[in-house]
Amino acid sequence: MNLPNKLTMARCIMIPIFMALILNECYIWALVVFAIASLTDFFDGYLARKYNLVSSFGKIMDPLADKLLAFSALLSFIQLDVVSVWAPIIIIAREFFVTSLRVVAVSKGKVIAASWWGKIKTNVQLFASIFAMLFCHFGNIEVAGILIWVAAIFTVASWVAYVFENIAIFKD
Repeated sequence: MNLPNKLTMARCIMIPIFMALILNECYIWALVVFAIASLTDFFDGYLARKYNLVSSFGKIMDPLADKLLAFSALLSFIQLDVVSVWAPIIIIAREFFVTSLRVVAVSKGKVIAASWWGKIKTNVQLFASIFAMLFCHFGNIEVAGILIWVAAIFTVASWVAYVFENIAIFKD
């Protein structure tokens, strides 16, 4: 197993650690683990491209690990009463929709690359989760919830952009 794939697996291993910390309201430690896990996402992709270590395993597991990390934070925020179920459901639904759209595109011989909206959405979700943990640590649950809703709004914008940019896929 190459180094980028090991980093992806390390991110997967960090997810239950993160969840144990956040659900026990150890917000700062949860934030640290979440941030480290998020950094592994940057480094695994960077190393895979730089050293030509892109693998089939990495192509499947890297985005899956990203989604599992993001979903674990969102579901934890529901459990902790930081946010209602609606914002995380919007975010999770968008991920399933875009993933399904990509599968349909591949079946038609097309590839849907990540768009700028998708990259913005990912970063907003990442920073919203990090700052939400920080606000939870300081007892400001309301601001934490607002941050998750901001991420949901960017997620909807990204969702709409993917639909309009790939409308031709729906025409069969």
